[in-house]
Amino acid sequence: MEPIEIFRRWFNEELKLSKARIPTAVCLSTVGIDNFPNARFVSFKEIFDNSFIITGPLNSRKGIEIENNDKVALTFWWTETERQIRIQGVATKISEGLADKYFKERNVNSQAVSSICEQGQEIDNVEQLEKRVLEKVLEQSKITRPQNWSGFSIKPTRIEFMEFKKSRFHDRKLYEIVKGEWNIKQIQP
Repeated sequence: MEPIEIFRRWFNEELKLSKARIPTAVCLSTVGIDNFPNARFVSFKEIFDNSFIITGPLNSRKGIEIENNDKVALTFWWTETERQIRIQGVATKISEGLADKYFKERNVNSQAVSSICEQGQEIDNVEQLEKRVLEKVLEQSKITRPQNWSGFSIKPTRIEFMEFKKSRFHDRKLYEIVKGEWNIKQIQP
């Protein structure tokens, strides 16, 4: 079975059992502009064209870091099924059409925050910013996707699947692209 299909199966199994408020959370790791690794949780949207889609502001730290170095990693940890998936790949900006689609799917509060806030920037008056966001929500008008809000398509080059076992003899399989084809290796726990 292809690794993308294994991911889909595992993801759906976890979603059916998950009690997490945000079951689509995934840890995105980038190389910082200072060359330190940087990790944060983002929302996984879907698999599109055999790539993993995440979204957010292009002018945020993650957006700037991806622009600077397109090699990224995603780490999924699923509590209910006790599985972990680690993905390494290359990130590219998604199309304007896809960005519009994902922005429209967001709730109005998320849209308002994205249209007003400069994610990760220092602020002197958080109450004033919160007031501006609330006013935007209360306007009840359509919120247009800001030009700096988009997403990334992460084309995997490696995917590691690990199923945790009580014996600590975890089952780990590593899929890697070799000469354009997926190559599978069983690796030690």
